[in-house]
Amino acid sequence: MEGQLIGNVESLSQVPSGSGPPSFVSLLKVHRELLVSRVRNTQCLIDNLIKNEYFSNEDAEIAAQYPTQSDKVRKILDLAQSKGEEVSEYCIYVLQQVADAYYDLHPWLEEIGFRPTEVISKKPVENTDPVSRYHQKLRDELGRDTKFISSYAQKEDMLLEETYSANIMEFINHNNEKLGSVNGLEDLLDDNVGLINGDGETVYVFGDAGIGKSMLLQKMQNLWAKGEFNVGAKFFFRFRCRMFSCFKQDESICLKDLLFKYNCFPDQDPEEVFYFILKFPHTVLFTFDGFDEINSDFDLSSVPENCSPNESIHALVLLVGLLSGKLLKGSKKILTARTGTEIHKNIVRKKVYLRGFSSSNLKEYTKMFFKDEGCRTLVLNQLEANPNMSSLCTVPLFCWIIFKCYDHFYSAFDSHELPDCSVTLTDIFLLMTEVHLNRTQKTNLLKKNNRSQVETFRSKKETLFALSKIAHTGMEKSLFVFDQDEITTSLCEQDLHLGFLRAVPTYGDYGNQSSYEFLHMTLQSFFTALFLVTDEKVGGKELLKFFAECSTPDTALRTCFPIRWLNNYHPTGADPFRNNEHFHFTNLFLCGLLSKARQKLLRHLVSPASIKKKRKVLLAYFFESMKSHLRSLTRARLKQYKQVQVMPNFVWMLRCIYETQSEKVGRVVAKGMRANYIKLTYCNAYSADCSAISFVMHHFQKRLALDLDNNNINDYGIKQLLPCFSRLAVLRVSVNQITDQGIRVLYDELSKYKIVSYLGLYNNQITDIGAKYIARLIEECPSLTYVKIGANRITTEGGKSLAYAIQKSKTMYEIGMWGNEIGDEGAKAFAEALKNHPTLTNVSLAFNGITTEGGKCLAEAMKHNNTVNIFWLTKNELDDEAAEAFAEMLKVNKKLGHLWLIQNQITARGAKCLTDALQDNTAIKEVCLNGNLVSQEEAKAFENEKRIICF
Repeated sequence: MEGQLIGNVESLSQVPSGSGPPSFVSLLKVHRELLVSRVRNTQCLIDNLIKNEYFSNEDAEIAAQYPTQSDKVRKILDLAQSKGEEVSEYCIYVLQQVADAYYDLHPWLEEIGFRPTEVISKKPVENTDPVSRYHQKLRDELGRDTKFISSYAQKEDMLLEETYSANIMEFINHNNEKLGSVNGLEDLLDDNVGLINGDGETVYVFGDAGIGKSMLLQKMQNLWAKGEFNVGAKFFFRFRCRMFSCFKQDESICLKDLLFKYNCFPDQDPEEVFYFILKFPHTVLFTFDGFDEINSDFDLSSVPENCSPNESIHALVLLVGLLSGKLLKGSKKILTARTGTEIHKNIVRKKVYLRGFSSSNLKEYTKMFFKDEGCRTLVLNQLEANPNMSSLCTVPLFCWIIFKCYDHFYSAFDSHELPDCSVTLTDIFLLMTEVHLNRTQKTNLLKKNNRSQVETFRSKKETLFALSKIAHTGMEKSLFVFDQDEITTSLCEQDLHLGFLRAVPTYGDYGNQSSYEFLHMTLQSFFTALFLVTDEKVGGKELLKFFAECSTPDTALRTCFPIRWLNNYHPTGADPFRNNEHFHFTNLFLCGLLSKARQKLLRHLVSPASIKKKRKVLLAYFFESMKSHLRSLTRARLKQYKQVQVMPNFVWMLRCIYETQSEKVGRVVAKGMRANYIKLTYCNAYSADCSAISFVMHHFQKRLALDLDNNNINDYGIKQLLPCFSRLAVLRVSVNQITDQGIRVLYDELSKYKIVSYLGLYNNQITDIGAKYIARLIEECPSLTYVKIGANRITTEGGKSLAYAIQKSKTMYEIGMWGNEIGDEGAKAFAEALKNHPTLTNVSLAFNGITTEGGKCLAEAMKHNNTVNIFWLTKNELDDEAAEAFAEMLKVNKKLGHLWLIQNQITARGAKCLTDALQDNTAIKEVCLNGNLVSQEEAKAFENEKRIICF
């Protein structure tokens, strides 16, 4: 049929030029069957025909009286044809202009080559298509809902665009290795960057609690609503994953209702809108926030893996179908979860790690939060003076809490000071609680509020007890949403306005009742810990219950989706969506609340005897569990060190120890480690954790090796390690967002003690400024023999400084400069350092933009070197001329064992020169030429020389 219609089009287009303009009445007649089958929306046509007075109201009523859509289209065509050429042409013009409504007619309009006449092109066309109207309605509602930040503050509105500050985001692979930075939100959905699985359907964004995942999605939604998030999405549906916990086991819902009921309903023809979504899933963008917050007893394995978009089924099945691509395949999905919630590789398209504020992000956020310049300067000065506080501020939630507390003290007490001592997370949440409790206090216009923290807590004791009981009840079941009855039976209306709880949309089958949740998961954890401390009935077993929850096997990496097509086993009864971080935070706050420093406050809420008893139980548990844990750690014997490899759970233990502020516990843990090389790689440690690390590690009496590679400690974390520097002989902090500011701290401290022998700084953000500090450290510390500073931002100037320092050093053994940009001038400086160096053994100048000029200088220098064993020059720009220079060097140098010239520009001619040079050199073990301009056929000529490696 379509072929016949195209043939008709061709016959019409072949009308001789002298036969006059095409007949639009004839077009409607010839293609009547096509139009009847493909025009799904008659209302938009009728609205525009009436608006331009081509149709009367009577005409519209006649067309509307027909029962089926096809009959309505036939009548509209009949009426248009009867009214002549202009009306028929205008009908086609509407079909062309309202492209969203008549998408099935795009090929036909192109085939007929429709071009409106000047008269018709000036006629207005209004898009009243239900799809377009729904698109605009979604924009309007998202714009209103995301204009203000309501995540943490309830009483005051803060404009999102005035308070949102960017976060460090990185694309990583399945092994959690960095692939690159996320430079803009559009990058999340751009397949040109960060793609790790083209068959996956979901972009997975993860990070610690409070790191800014929800705020990131809100910013994205707000930009889309304003038309500033250009990723090809016509529809944007957002869901908070905890809503799926509210559906009862026997409750069913279809995909259409899930989309429309929990976002917004189309004002017209929802069936047509849903049909468009099913037909064009690539125009749909979903965000699912907080996957780890789902808590459900529903057994996913009891239902089929595939389901129909029109079938009513449990909401969790629809969620799994969407994320995996079983439903709306090709739609865009962004899923967030807390660190430790591992989503199966099958569904993950990209993996994005949210790291928190950098120092520049923090300054920008401070600028937005404190509009008064004087106040802002005071805050920045205090943060600079207190690295402990600065470290906490790298987590956006904790930063907001600290800033709100500062704002409160400033307005209530005329005080410009935050605590200048070590501050724990418990301190911060107690301050926040004090601020919120004081919201309802009546104030005198002429007198500032001067009520103490003790008085504030004592006056609101019953409210605190009620909140803590609610929190604990939910925490026991990993529930984060509470129905109205649970809340109103415990709290009065005034308490609801304190700001600890907020109303949320009602989910599931709960009628018109409101639901409530704590402002953040960490706040619920805090109040749960307060319940455990203040409830006299809580015994030792219940006090430690959440420690037991965190000590179950495989808590660090739980995989979700326990369904057959993922081939992943889960024990019977295990919660597939579970993440233990809320339990970890509960334990952390429990340790903080039972610390000695908190007893003065808490004795006004609970008897001192009860506090003493619970503290004794907690410390006894700590001593025993830490001993057991330390015995189970993986150990290795190195040349000079006894190494112990710890796991991410160990970082939580250190955090808890720090919250107790018990030096006794710190000493016991340090002694129990029975090692002096502590390996904390890939433990998700951030800058504030360095306070906890130092709290334990400063108890070591002898020299210490500390490996913190691949974490998130940044410059603030380096400052937090100050108590350890007098003992640090090995420090590895590669892949940690460290800048020149952190390097300055390292220089200042390590140069005092002059015991450091190994410094690992690979893949940070160090420039020539930081390189000069490292150069000074090399000159001033004869003990420093290993420096790994590759993949930074060091250019010629920094390269020269390092080379000059190495030239002066009589002890340097290895220098790693891979992935900088020192160029030929930097290479020449290193050439001078290589000449007659007494100790330098391993040198990497790979991927540094070195051309033949620099290569020849290095080759010449190596003629005068008798110590270097391994020389890496991979991924530079060395050609045959450079290869010839290295061949001449090999005739002289009988010490070099490994020469790597991989991925340069050397041809078979250069390879032959190097092969010939090996005839008189028995010391060299390999010359690696992989990835050069040597074909497999050409490489056969060198097969007899096994030390030449071309492939």
